[in-house]
Amino acid sequence: MKAHFASTTLVDLFPQMLEVSKHFNPDCEHLVGDMRTFRLGRTFDAVFIHDAIDYMTTLDELRQALETAYLYCKSGGVALFVPDGVLENFEDSTDHGGSDGEGRGARYLEWSYDPTPEDTTYIAEYILVLRQDNHPTQVEHDQHLLGIFPSEDWLRLLREAGFIASVVIDDYERYVFVGRKP
Repeated sequence: MKAHFASTTLVDLFPQMLEVSKHFNPDCEHLVGDMRTFRLGRTFDAVFIHDAIDYMTTLDELRQALETAYLYCKSGGVALFVPDGVLENFEDSTDHGGSDGEGRGARYLEWSYDPTPEDTTYIAEYILVLRQDNHPTQVEHDQHLLGIFPSEDWLRLLREAGFIASVVIDDYERYVFVGRKP
Protein backbone atom coordinates (compact mmCIF):
# COMPACT_ATOMS: atom_id res chain seq x y z
CA MET A 1 0.00 0.00 0.00
CA LYS A 2 2.87 2.38 0.68
CA ALA A 3 3.42 2.85 -3.08
CA HIS A 4 0.10 4.71 -3.21
CA PHE A 5 1.19 7.42 -0.75
CA ALA A 6 3.92 10.06 -0.72
CA SER A 7 5.04 8.90 2.71
CA THR A 8 4.13 6.17 5.17
CA THR A 9 4.45 6.17 8.95
CA LEU A 10 4.42 2.82 10.74
CA VAL A 11 3.67 2.50 14.46
CA ASP A 12 4.08 -0.55 16.67
CA LEU A 13 4.05 -1.13 20.40
CA PHE A 14 7.22 -3.24 20.25
CA PRO A 15 10.60 -1.84 19.15
CA GLN A 16 11.67 -5.34 18.06
CA MET A 17 8.85 -5.47 15.51
CA LEU A 18 9.86 -2.07 14.18
CA GLU A 19 13.43 -3.30 13.71
CA VAL A 20 12.12 -6.14 11.54
CA SER A 21 9.92 -3.70 9.64
CA LYS A 22 12.85 -1.32 9.02
CA HIS A 23 14.58 -4.12 7.14
CA PHE A 24 11.63 -4.49 4.74
CA ASN A 25 10.49 -0.86 4.75
CA PRO A 26 13.60 1.33 5.02
CA ASP A 27 11.81 4.19 3.28
CA CYS A 28 9.10 4.46 5.98
CA GLU A 29 9.05 6.37 9.24
CA HIS A 30 8.95 3.96 12.22
CA LEU A 31 7.63 5.03 15.63
CA VAL A 32 7.04 3.16 18.89
CA GLY A 33 3.54 3.69 20.23
CA ASP A 34 0.29 2.16 21.44
CA MET A 35 -2.58 2.47 18.94
CA ARG A 36 -4.94 3.31 21.80
CA THR A 37 -3.05 6.30 23.18
CA PHE A 38 -0.25 7.37 20.80
CA ARG A 39 -0.41 11.06 19.93
CA LEU A 40 1.83 12.38 17.18
CA GLY A 41 0.20 15.74 16.52
CA ARG A 42 -0.14 15.10 12.76
CA THR A 43 -2.95 13.99 10.50
CA PHE A 44 -2.91 11.66 7.49
CA ASP A 45 -4.98 10.98 4.40
CA ALA A 46 -5.40 7.36 5.45
CA VAL A 47 -5.00 5.21 8.54
CA PHE A 48 -4.72 1.45 8.10
CA ILE A 49 -4.84 -1.04 10.95
CA HIS A 50 -4.67 -4.67 9.93
CA ASP A 51 -4.67 -7.63 12.29
CA ALA A 52 -2.94 -5.73 15.11
CA ILE A 53 -6.43 -4.48 15.97
CA ASP A 54 -7.14 -8.06 17.12
CA TYR A 55 -5.14 -7.35 20.28
CA MET A 56 -7.92 -5.07 21.50
CA THR A 57 -9.74 -7.51 23.78
CA THR A 58 -12.41 -5.26 25.28
CA LEU A 59 -14.88 -2.83 23.74
CA ASP A 60 -13.16 -0.02 25.66
CA GLU A 61 -9.77 -0.87 24.13
CA LEU A 62 -11.34 -1.07 20.67
CA ARG A 63 -13.06 2.28 21.24
CA GLN A 64 -9.75 3.89 22.24
CA ALA A 65 -8.02 2.59 19.09
CA LEU A 66 -10.83 3.83 16.83
CA GLU A 67 -10.85 7.25 18.51
CA THR A 68 -7.09 7.52 18.04
CA ALA A 69 -7.43 6.62 14.36
CA TYR A 70 -10.07 9.35 14.01
CA LEU A 71 -7.66 11.91 15.47
CA TYR A 72 -5.05 10.93 12.85
CA CYS A 73 -7.38 11.25 9.86
CA LYS A 74 -7.49 14.51 7.95
CA SER A 75 -10.92 15.89 7.19
CA GLY A 76 -12.08 13.79 4.24
CA GLY A 77 -9.62 11.05 5.19
CA VAL A 78 -10.34 7.37 5.58
CA ALA A 79 -9.47 4.71 8.13
CA LEU A 80 -9.49 1.00 7.28
CA PHE A 81 -9.62 -1.70 9.92
CA VAL A 82 -9.12 -5.36 8.96
CA PRO A 83 -9.51 -7.69 11.93
CA ASP A 84 -8.88 -11.39 11.42
CA GLY A 85 -12.52 -12.03 12.22
CA VAL A 86 -15.75 -10.81 13.71
CA LEU A 87 -18.21 -12.67 15.85
CA GLU A 88 -20.49 -13.39 12.86
CA ASN A 89 -17.84 -15.38 10.98
CA PHE A 90 -15.63 -16.76 13.76
CA GLU A 91 -15.13 -20.51 13.73
CA ASP A 92 -12.56 -22.61 15.50
CA SER A 93 -9.89 -23.31 12.89
CA THR A 94 -6.44 -24.58 12.13
CA ASP A 95 -3.93 -23.62 9.48
CA HIS A 96 -0.48 -24.90 8.66
CA GLY A 97 2.35 -24.38 6.24
CA GLY A 98 5.97 -23.56 5.91
CA SER A 99 8.86 -23.23 3.52
CA ASP A 100 12.51 -24.04 3.05
CA GLY A 101 15.41 -21.77 2.21
CA GLU A 102 19.15 -22.08 1.84
CA GLY A 103 20.12 -24.28 4.81
CA ARG A 104 16.98 -23.60 6.77
CA GLY A 105 13.29 -24.40 6.99
CA ALA A 106 10.22 -23.52 8.99
CA ARG A 107 6.85 -25.14 9.56
CA TYR A 108 3.92 -23.73 11.50
CA LEU A 109 0.62 -24.75 12.96
CA GLU A 110 -1.98 -22.15 13.88
CA TRP A 111 -4.95 -23.16 16.01
CA SER A 112 -7.67 -20.62 16.85
CA TYR A 113 -10.48 -21.45 19.25
CA ASP A 114 -12.87 -19.78 21.67
CA PRO A 115 -12.98 -21.54 25.04
CA THR A 116 -15.35 -18.90 26.51
CA PRO A 117 -17.86 -17.78 23.83
CA GLU A 118 -19.67 -15.51 26.30
CA ASP A 119 -16.77 -13.01 26.44
CA THR A 120 -15.05 -10.89 23.76
CA THR A 121 -11.88 -12.95 23.34
CA TYR A 122 -10.51 -16.03 21.66
CA ILE A 123 -7.13 -17.75 21.66
CA ALA A 124 -4.70 -18.29 18.81
CA GLU A 125 -1.93 -20.82 19.40
CA TYR A 126 1.14 -20.87 17.16
CA ILE A 127 3.58 -23.76 17.05
CA LEU A 128 6.73 -23.20 15.01
CA VAL A 129 9.26 -25.86 14.05
CA LEU A 130 12.51 -24.26 12.89
CA ARG A 131 15.51 -25.91 11.24
CA GLN A 132 18.88 -24.21 10.64
CA ASP A 133 21.68 -26.00 8.78
CA ASN A 134 22.56 -29.27 10.56
CA HIS A 135 21.42 -28.09 14.00
CA PRO A 136 18.60 -29.87 15.83
CA THR A 137 15.18 -28.46 15.09
CA GLN A 138 13.70 -25.99 17.54
CA VAL A 139 10.06 -25.94 18.57
CA GLU A 140 8.52 -22.65 19.69
CA HIS A 141 5.04 -22.12 21.09
CA ASP A 142 3.26 -18.77 21.32
CA GLN A 143 -0.25 -18.13 22.63
CA HIS A 144 -2.19 -14.93 21.84
CA LEU A 145 -5.35 -13.65 23.51
CA LEU A 146 -7.31 -11.78 20.84
CA GLY A 147 -10.53 -9.77 20.66
CA ILE A 148 -13.63 -10.78 18.74
CA PHE A 149 -16.62 -8.44 18.41
CA PRO A 150 -19.88 -8.38 16.45
CA SER A 151 -19.86 -6.11 13.41
CA GLU A 152 -22.66 -4.00 14.93
CA ASP A 153 -20.27 -3.06 17.79
CA TRP A 154 -17.57 -2.11 15.28
CA LEU A 155 -19.96 0.11 13.35
CA ARG A 156 -21.41 1.70 16.50
CA LEU A 157 -17.95 2.50 17.91
CA LEU A 158 -16.80 3.92 14.57
CA ARG A 159 -19.84 6.23 14.51
CA GLU A 160 -19.30 7.22 18.17
CA ALA A 161 -15.69 8.13 17.32
CA GLY A 162 -17.00 10.51 14.64
CA PHE A 163 -16.60 8.43 11.49
CA ILE A 164 -19.14 7.78 8.77
CA ALA A 165 -18.99 4.01 9.14
CA SER A 166 -19.45 1.15 6.70
CA VAL A 167 -18.30 -2.42 6.24
CA VAL A 168 -17.36 -4.39 3.13
CA ILE A 169 -16.44 -8.04 2.83
CA ASP A 170 -13.22 -8.54 0.87
CA ASP A 171 -12.16 -11.37 -1.45
CA TYR A 172 -10.91 -13.36 1.58
CA GLU A 173 -14.33 -13.06 3.30
CA ARG A 174 -12.87 -10.69 5.90
CA TYR A 175 -14.94 -7.83 7.25
CA VAL A 176 -13.18 -4.56 6.36
CA PHE A 177 -14.47 -1.66 8.42
CA VAL A 178 -14.25 1.72 6.73
CA GLY A 179 -14.39 4.99 8.62
CA ARG A 180 -14.64 8.22 6.61
CA LYS A 181 -13.91 11.43 8.47
CA PRO A 182 -16.31 14.21 7.48
